[in-house]
Amino acid sequence: MYKIGNIYFIAAVAVIGGALFGFDISSMSAIISTQPYLCQFNQLGHNEKGLCLGPTNDVQGGITAAMPGGSWLGALCSGFVSDTFGRKRSIQIGSVIWIIGSVIVCASVNIPMLVVGRIINGFSVGICSAQVPVYISEIALPSKRGRLVGFQQWAITWGILIMFFICYGCSFMKGTAAFRVPWGLQAIPAALLFLGLVFLPESPRWLCKKDRWDEAKDVLTLVHGKGNPNSPWVHREMQEIREMVEFERANADVSYFELFKPNMINRTSIGVFTQIWSQLTGMNVMMYYITYVFTMAGLADGSENAVLLPSGIQFVINVVMTIPALLWMDRWGRRPTLLVGAFFMCLWLCVNAGLFAVYSRPARPGEFTSPAESMAITGAPAKAVIASTYLFVASFAPTWGPVSWTYPPELYPLRLRGKAVALCTSANWAFNFALAYFVPPAFANITWKTYVIFATFCAAMFIHVFFMFPETANKPLEEVEEIFDDTKPGAIKYIGTPAWKTRNTRNLTLKQEHNDTLSSEEKIGLEEHAHKETTGR
Repeated sequence: MYKIGNIYFIAAVAVIGGALFGFDISSMSAIISTQPYLCQFNQLGHNEKGLCLGPTNDVQGGITAAMPGGSWLGALCSGFVSDTFGRKRSIQIGSVIWIIGSVIVCASVNIPMLVVGRIINGFSVGICSAQVPVYISEIALPSKRGRLVGFQQWAITWGILIMFFICYGCSFMKGTAAFRVPWGLQAIPAALLFLGLVFLPESPRWLCKKDRWDEAKDVLTLVHGKGNPNSPWVHREMQEIREMVEFERANADVSYFELFKPNMINRTSIGVFTQIWSQLTGMNVMMYYITYVFTMAGLADGSENAVLLPSGIQFVINVVMTIPALLWMDRWGRRPTLLVGAFFMCLWLCVNAGLFAVYSRPARPGEFTSPAESMAITGAPAKAVIASTYLFVASFAPTWGPVSWTYPPELYPLRLRGKAVALCTSANWAFNFALAYFVPPAFANITWKTYVIFATFCAAMFIHVFFMFPETANKPLEEVEEIFDDTKPGAIKYIGTPAWKTRNTRNLTLKQEHNDTLSSEEKIGLEEHAHKETTGR
C-alpha cells in the first residue's frame, strides 16, 4: 500500500489524536453554563428567575472528571497496546473507541449515561495522548523532534478553539440540540484520524524491536533518506537502533517494574512529574471552568451566551502563542522553556489571587447560577483579572503546553519507551481527574485562595526543573542514555550528569543530519564535541 513519507504530514495526521482532548475541553467549558445543558441534567431545581441550576458542584466535578479518569486508565493500558500492536495501530484503536464514546455522549439522557460516555472517550484520549508523542519521537529527526511532537499541543489548542466556537454557534439552538450537535460532531475527526493513519508508516524503532529490519529500513529511507537506501544518515540511524536493540535484549526484561529500579527511577520521576506539573499549573482548569471565572468578572451581562465569546478569546491566544514553540523550541531547549513558563505562570496566578482577595465581594444569593461562582469583581480590577488570565494562557502555550508532551518520550530507552510514556501520561490524567473534580468545590469554599494553591505549585516546579530536569533537545534518542549514565567521571550515582550541566546540541545535530560527507577526522571531532555538549564538560 502507498505510504506517505513527509514527516510534517505524518505529524499533522497523528496529532489529530491530541485534538480529541481539545474537543472535550472546550465542549464542556462552553456547554456547562448553558440552559439546555443545565435543564437536561438538573439536580438543583430553579432559581428566582426560573432558570435551571443544573447539577450540584460535586456532580458537575464528577461529570467533568469522568473523561480524565478514563484517560488515566487508557494511558496505563496504552503501553501494552502499543508494544503489542505498534504505535500506529494503537492510535487507530483509540480513534475507534472515541467514536463509540461520542455516540453515547451525544445520546445521553441522564447523568450516568453521560458519565459512561465520557469515560469511554477518556479511555481513547489516554491511548492517543500517550502514544502519539512516542510515535512521532521515534520517527522524527532529532533537530525536528521538539517541533513535531509539539504539534500535539498545537492540535489540542486547535481542537479547543474549533469546538468552542461550534458550541458557541450551537448555543443559540433550542432544546438539547444545543449540546447534542457539538458532542456528535466530535466523532468526525476520529474517523479522519483512523483513515489518515492507513497511509502512514509504522515507527521504525518499533519495527526493529519486532525484528522487522527490512521494513524499518524502508521507513527510514522513505522518511529520512528521501528515497535513497544508501543515505549515510539512514545507515547511521539503523546502526544506532540495532546496537540499542541488541543491548537492551541482552541486559533487561521489559516490565513496568524496571522503571522503578535504581538506574531508572530518576528519569521515571522526571517524566512523571513533567506531566503532573503540567496539570498543576492550573491551565486545564482554566480551560474547563473559564466561564465561571469570567462570569464572576462581570462578563455574563445577564445573558447565558454573553460570557462565551470573551472566553473564546483565550482559546485563540492558546493557538497563536503555541506557534513560537513550534518554530523555536528546539533552538530554545527544554530546560529554559520550562523555567520561563513556570515563572510567568506563577506571576499571573499571584496577580489574580491578589485582585480577587482585595477587590472582590461574596456573590449574593441568586446572583449566579453555580455555587462555584462564589465571588464578584467589577470595574478596573475585573478587567485586570481578565487580562492576567489571558497572559497566563499566553505563558503556558509556548512553554509547558508543548514541552510536557515532547520531553517524556526523549528520556527513555527503546525497550521501555512505550510503557514509560504511558505511565507518565497516566499521571497527567490522574491529576487532571483530581483537579477537574476539585475546582468547583474549591471556588465555592476557599474562593480566591484557589489561585494561591496553583501559584505555589508553579514555584515548586521551577525549583524542580532547575535541579533535576536535564536538557534533551536535539540529541538522538539513543544518545540521551549518556546523560543518565552514572559511571562517567563527575556523574552522580543513579542520576548521571547533573541537570544544570547539560546543554542543547542543536548545531552539532544539524551538522550530523545535513552533512553526509564528513571525513573520518571530522566525525571523530564531532563525537568528541557531542560528548562535551552532552555532559557540559
